[in-house]
Amino acid sequence: MRTNIVIDDALMQNAMEASGLKTKKEVVEKALVEFVERRTRKDLKELHGKIQFADDYDYKAIREGRQ
Repeated sequence: MRTNIVIDDALMQNAMEASGLKTKKEVVEKALVEFVERRTRKDLKELHGKIQFADDYDYKAIREGRQ
């Protein structure tokens, strides 16, 4: 879809530097993808009571294995 939009130059420059992307189009597309992913991700509160862990699941033992 082709469209024309007005974006603050300083904001676009900051976004390009932060992302490492080379073009304005890449920055806008990446921002839209991240926006949609964030908005469609399940909220942890919605999952409360819907996940059933294995009886022998021990999160503390798993954490001890990390360094």
